[in-house]
Amino acid sequence: MGDYSIQELTSILAMQGFAGLSLFSVLLLMALGLAIIFGQMGVINMAHGEFVAVGAYTTYILSVMTEKYFPDFLSYYFIFAIVASFFVAGIIGYFVEWLLIRHLYKRPLDTLLATWGLSLIMQQIFRSLFGAREVSPTLPDWLMGSYMPTDTIFIPINGMFVLGLTALVTFGVFILMYRSTWGLNVRATTQNRVMSGAVGINTKKVDRMTFALGCGIAGVAGAAFTTIASTGPTTGSLYIVDTFMVVVFGGAASLFGTIASAFSIAQAQSILEFFISGSMAKVLTLLTIVIILMIRPEGLFANKVRK
Repeated sequence: MGDYSIQELTSILAMQGFAGLSLFSVLLLMALGLAIIFGQMGVINMAHGEFVAVGAYTTYILSVMTEKYFPDFLSYYFIFAIVASFFVAGIIGYFVEWLLIRHLYKRPLDTLLATWGLSLIMQQIFRSLFGAREVSPTLPDWLMGSYMPTDTIFIPINGMFVLGLTALVTFGVFILMYRSTWGLNVRATTQNRVMSGAVGINTKKVDRMTFALGCGIAGVAGAAFTTIASTGPTTGSLYIVDTFMVVVFGGAASLFGTIASAFSIAQAQSILEFFISGSMAKVLTLLTIVIILMIRPEGLFANKVRK
């Protein structure tokens, strides 16, 4: 640190802080869908990372098709790709819930094993369709480059876009879960399934749509992920542990806890990487989380749920 001037150190820390915000955005987008599925439904979805990959591959396919058949629309396709990723991942999630998940409610260990098997199947499908190599879509020109608030600070435009997208999706999830009739039905079903059914709530439909929503948000995360990294068959599985960590640390079923957890983990990891190696930064972050969970096993912001 002695080799840096105050201005250089300030610039580096500012860029590290924004790198932490970019990591926070990706982690939060991935964790939002899992928080809905795991927190609201109690389903341990080990295939969540593969639904992220579905969104990424959907974006890649639309990129290739646009480049080949509609090159004039290359600057606009990415917005449509985000919407398409949501619906493709959501529709697949809808049918997965109908075929598999609905038979395993209140059996969390069985959902873990079943969805782990599903993740392996989906990875093999990705390999068969796209090959083992990683692929990347062609990004629009407006997502490239950096914004320079000063002569020494470079902020990637794609990171700013992902941050804005994350804020929009998070706000949408909040409105849906806490300001809509559907969200009320979801929370009622979570708290007391039998009573919810008795008052006329179609709990099976609520379950199916909730799982589809969680998978759809994972698809949006996959589309956003393509702006910062390439996609391969096992890309989603590389982030599943971090995503579960965010949800558990924040407190299952707590939207605010998920946001606070993702922000804390991303910023801690990013800032520590400036002072020590990346692997040691991750170890220290995980160690801190483990210690906090030993003291507060329900997470930072736990919701009280009546069984």
